[in-house]
Amino acid sequence: MRWRLGVVGFPISHSLSPRLHEAGLALAGLEGTSERFELRENDASQLRSLMGGQFDALSVTMPLKMAAVQQCDSLDDVAQRTGVVNSLLARDGEVHGANTDGLGFVNAVETELSVALVDTRVVVIGAGGAAHAIVDALVHAGVASVTVLGRSLANVDSLTSRYDNVHDHFEGHGHVDLIVNTTPAISRAPSSSVLGGVTATSIAIDIAYDPTMTPWRSLYEDAGCRTRNGLGMLAYQAALQMTWWWDVTIDGGELLKVLL
Repeated sequence: MRWRLGVVGFPISHSLSPRLHEAGLALAGLEGTSERFELRENDASQLRSLMGGQFDALSVTMPLKMAAVQQCDSLDDVAQRTGVVNSLLARDGEVHGANTDGLGFVNAVETELSVALVDTRVVVIGAGGAAHAIVDALVHAGVASVTVLGRSLANVDSLTSRYDNVHDHFEGHGHVDLIVNTTPAISRAPSSSVLGGVTATSIAIDIAYDPTMTPWRSLYEDAGCRTRNGLGMLAYQAALQMTWWWDVTIDGGELLKVLL
């Protein structure tokens, strides 16, 4: 079989997913191609005709991760819990959806930074699709608490009501072990100071990767924090995604090398 892979969303021209798909195909000993396909949120219903017709499997990115749920015949456990899909697979005339973003994030942090997230205190900035997946994975990784700071009260409420240790406010008391910015880089308000509770021993992750060093990440790096951009999460979630597609284990660290 020659796999027809792709990444769908808007904007899409910057996506590195085709490079990861091609590397994954090589690691798995499979043949195929991958392409970018521009699709806006209002056109999400086209996903069903694309799957099986033009593509065998798709990576789903902004702004389609929530809308894609409605186009699936089945969902994995994470997608069911979060209401967010980042992976689609056509099989036997049906469309199957999964979410590998959150576990990909956790795997990248723990592997690339050699840290354990159990019992840590985390702050997540943003409450969109990526935040939903990341918060879910952090909770299942055993963190002590997650504070969600987002502009959409409805999205924040949907996160905090789902888990006992996820909260919607942060007073700055106590140490922050990990702070994660999940908001789109182009829509951020300027920030001139780090969050209270963050010290030089904290880790700051910006899931944006274009540019590789955002002003937000630079602010936390100047404060002495260990920082990373979103390339690790991108590679490790892609590894899980392709493992799900093909039932062949793909190593996230090997995929990350393709991007560095």
